[in-house]
Amino acid sequence: MDISRRRFLTSVSLLGAAGLAIPNLNFGMAPKKLKVVLVGTGVRGTSFWGKRLVEQYGNILEFVGLCDINKGRLEYAKKYMGVTCPVFTDFEKMVKDTKPDLIIVTTVDATHHEFIIKGLQMGVNVLTEKPLTTDETKCQQIIDAEKKSNRKLIVGFNYRWSPYATKIKELLANNVIGKVTSVDFHWYLNTYHGASYFRRWHGLKEKGGTLFVHKATHHFDLLNWWIDSDPEEVFAYGALEHYGANGPFSGPNCRTCSHKDKCAFYWDITKSKHDVALYVDNEKYDGYVRDNCLFRKEINIYDKMSAQIKYKNNTVVNYSLTTYSPFEGWRVAFNGIDGRLEAWLDIPYYKNMAISQESLHAAEMSQQGGEGQEVEPIIIHKLWKDFETVKVPVERGGHGGGDQRLHEKIFVNPESTDPFDRAAGLRDGAMSCLIGVAARKSVETGKPIRIADLTSLKPEAKRIKDA
Repeated sequence: MDISRRRFLTSVSLLGAAGLAIPNLNFGMAPKKLKVVLVGTGVRGTSFWGKRLVEQYGNILEFVGLCDINKGRLEYAKKYMGVTCPVFTDFEKMVKDTKPDLIIVTTVDATHHEFIIKGLQMGVNVLTEKPLTTDETKCQQIIDAEKKSNRKLIVGFNYRWSPYATKIKELLANNVIGKVTSVDFHWYLNTYHGASYFRRWHGLKEKGGTLFVHKATHHFDLLNWWIDSDPEEVFAYGALEHYGANGPFSGPNCRTCSHKDKCAFYWDITKSKHDVALYVDNEKYDGYVRDNCLFRKEINIYDKMSAQIKYKNNTVVNYSLTTYSPFEGWRVAFNGIDGRLEAWLDIPYYKNMAISQESLHAAEMSQQGGEGQEVEPIIIHKLWKDFETVKVPVERGGHGGGDQRLHEKIFVNPESTDPFDRAAGLRDGAMSCLIGVAARKSVETGKPIRIADLTSLKPEAKRIKDA
């Protein structure tokens, strides 16, 4: 068996699983590869968890099945990814027929639990795209399923793996500002990135759980990891004031809209042959429209959000997410007993940025890591002393270099020791999405929501490592 595959199987507890037959090695025969199936062939599945894995790790893994409800998109996904495996519209049939080692779930958020649970029950390890799920009931079902299955769940958090986020973790772990007592964390989505969520299925709460869950789970996971504690209580505000029915006009979609000449948000999907082939050409199969109007009345998620999070170790966080900012970036500040740490990325007036906001978003979404290396500062200001600047090499592509590093850990070096504890499992996935669920419930009820009241997981003052 190929050593990389053995390492991966060991990392997700396959080798020790009861009843698993390890393939026999035949002298002179090629080693068997990790057998992978993918359910959900949208852009994230076919690119980050599809084409990139085929191109970078084809020597150690192979796709043995693709599954989707849209048969046209399935056929295009197969060509785009460069695979020859069979395609399925029936998930359970795919798993039974192909007998995979790993299932990758990249479907609509609200359906993640279906495939995670079925996969675990069928005796297969599962890797899911974030968020883990969209409400507390589905989260509990996943918790119960993993516990009963003797299989493992991996959650694909990539931001932890960016060098800049990792440096923040290292500095806080080294107590450079002493015990952290409060945090201000603010994320700004520009009118390219932010608007895109409202065009897609993410604009419906029943599909993505609102951006408190779909998008902010990234940010809440960073907070949980940086603070090294579990969230205890959440109070939040949210409103829809820019997109949706607030728009000055609306149309069926951007392609056919009569207002395209005067709409600042007009997006021409036909400029991308890939988007047309993946989505437009296959609308007839399931009715999904990728270039929906930002101002359609059925949008029911928030476009401005703020939350206060109290952690079990008494750290208090003030968080906000803006979806129509003129720039894309974020700021975080940690206040500690002995000082303050400040960090930020892509705030345009902090330095002379030569990249456009449209190009900035395209670079982040790119699957190419290591491109455009720069140096960014982190400020450490201790009490009674002058501040110091820590300079951190950063990468522009692939979510700040996180995409590539996450894949390397999962598929190439899963057994390697990570001093920063960046691998994420079920508990990490649950605690991050439950902050978003609690925030949404707080907006709806006007009351603070306790994390311990949502599932059987109980918050701990010291975060439990589960992966």
